[in-house]
Amino acid sequence: MEHYYSNDNPQSTGEHEVHREGCQFMPEILNRTYLGMFASCRDALEAARQKYDNVDGCFFCANACHNR
Repeated sequence: MEHYYSNDNPQSTGEHEVHREGCQFMPEILNRTYLGMFASCRDALEAARQKYDNVDGCFFCANACHNR
């Protein structure tokens, strides 16, 4: 189980990235929302979709869920 966060600021392409705790590209504390503990990034993306319509996994820390 890992802790996951969503970036509150969308990327230039419109999606909100989901990051695993410890990612070197994790947004600043004021620009992220804690999603919870999940066994996979896919579960974390589902949680992020409750807040945002357009989400994607971080290329570096949630690559299995990265689609762009």
